[in-house]
Amino acid sequence: MADTVDERVGAADDQAGAEVAADDRLDRGLRRFIAVVLLGGILGILDGSVVAVGVHTLAADLDSSVTTIGWVSTAYLLTLTAMIPITAWAVDRVGSRRLWLGGLALFLAASLASGLAWNVGALVGFRVLQGVGAGILDPLVLTLLARAAGPARAGRVMGLMGMVLSAGPVLGLVVGGLVLEAGSWRWMFLINLPIGALAFAGALRVLPADPPRGQQMGDRLDVVGVALFGPGFAALVLALSQAGERSAVAVWQVLVPGALGLALLVGYGLHAAGLVRRRRAPLIDLRLFANPRFTAAVVVMNLVGLATFANLFALPLYYQQYGHGSLAAGLLAAPFAVGAIIAMPLSGRLSDRLGARELARGGALVAAVGGLVLTRVGASTGEVWPAIAALVVGLGLGFVGAPTMGSLYRVLPPPLVAQGSSVLYILNQLGAAIGIAVVTLILAVVGRDDLIAGFHGVSWFAIAALAVILAATPLLPGRPDNTAALDAATEPAEVPRQSG
Repeated sequence: MADTVDERVGAADDQAGAEVAADDRLDRGLRRFIAVVLLGGILGILDGSVVAVGVHTLAADLDSSVTTIGWVSTAYLLTLTAMIPITAWAVDRVGSRRLWLGGLALFLAASLASGLAWNVGALVGFRVLQGVGAGILDPLVLTLLARAAGPARAGRVMGLMGMVLSAGPVLGLVVGGLVLEAGSWRWMFLINLPIGALAFAGALRVLPADPPRGQQMGDRLDVVGVALFGPGFAALVLALSQAGERSAVAVWQVLVPGALGLALLVGYGLHAAGLVRRRRAPLIDLRLFANPRFTAAVVVMNLVGLATFANLFALPLYYQQYGHGSLAAGLLAAPFAVGAIIAMPLSGRLSDRLGARELARGGALVAAVGGLVLTRVGASTGEVWPAIAALVVGLGLGFVGAPTMGSLYRVLPPPLVAQGSSVLYILNQLGAAIGIAVVTLILAVVGRDDLIAGFHGVSWFAIAALAVILAATPLLPGRPDNTAALDAATEPAEVPRQSG
């Protein structure tokens, strides 16, 4: 009898060991998948800021004005924004593997063409094509990772994604500065080719085959929604970027695209709500916002984008005021990104057990403390205290961002993950544009005679955004339901197996 019991215990131990080994294989497969997806996804984020340090070099080499060269970045950003909702629709109709590989191939081809551009018109045109590729890759990163992780691991995976979102803009500034110091501006685009080739080869191996499901789902592209939604948000981003560039709001370059954007989005709201006749399902279902937790999550992420880019835009200007070059200023602003890189994976992992609410609340408070320190720096402060304060702000925002992103994928049913990712990314981009525009206005008005006073105003502006985040945190999900999380964890992810 004892032998029988021992045999049963031994068999159970063997089975448990086999299950642990299987889980380890799953985790290794998921890690490979995440690495490949993030490697491809960071390209679009890098290219959003890499040109910022090369504006004057491009203007001189291409015999153009700085204002015209600004369209090298603006055209990219607007096209990216307009493509995001189309990507949300296409992911299931085309298949995520096909869409990812196609978007990456287009991005690399446009990068090569941008690096070979012969004049500013050609460069802007090729950057539009690059924006199409990035508009496929950037939101698809969130969708692929969310589907792969499942609700039980959404926090830790979104923490890794948050690292890329936080580090990408700073890394873009550093890479741009290094390229311009070492050689031609063309390498700001050509450098994408070896990185992208590696990401493409990895994607061929780890992305699972997923045949299109368009015929099964039976719905076609909402063409009216495409004509209203993407261009509406793009027009708002253009208005904000023009406000920042011109340091004014009451000018036609701001008012015209702003009014057009609002009109298009109001039209989309009427269209999506069914108040005007439509034959197809809306591109983005507005019923998503009937869920208060979803609404709170996307509002918080919008404000995280705002606070992040307000700091990233202002910190290099502060250092440049005291004689540092573009590359040195970018490196001195890096502690902000370092703080987020440290906090994102840790807070994401914790949120899988603790939920988003308390972590986001604590992170907002920590970031506010760092912001208060930045309101006290001055001409005699030196570099150490601003760097420490920036590190603290980055840590705090990291504890807001990753848990909030993870919570969004716990409150959405799987069929709405792509749409939720689209809304999240668009509003995060809009927050970034608002942050840059408002910072520019503050520096132009408050910092016209005293840049330090303007920098303090930017810090108070970021603190105000953090106060709104604190007010919204009670609506974020609390501790996850362990039973639901366990059930979700046992469902097969769309990732671990490799396809040849």
